Amino acid sequence: MVMNQRISIQKSDIPLTGHPPLALDLYIRQSGLSPATCWRYRKRGWLKTIVIAGRHYVTREAIAEFNERAARGEFAGKVQNPHLHKLRR
Repeated sequence: MVMNQRISIQKSDIPLTGHPPLALDLYIRQSGLSPATCWRYRKRGWLKTIVIAGRHYVTREAIAEFNERAARGEFAGKVQNPHLHKLRR
């Protein structure tokens, strides 16, 4: 048990830049986001990815930046409901 605690402490000492990029499909599975949502976030520039040999990757720094911005509420907005807009006419 002491060994597991020591390993986790050592992993937290590694800066974000020291971690290799994470494959986007693996990030999608781990985060629980749908591929369409992740594509939308990338398209809007909210989640920055890099392309290596034709495959999309996300860095730990980009994930941390995305999470910080989301926690600050930068992505909050009004939900569009076209049905209600139609009813008001």
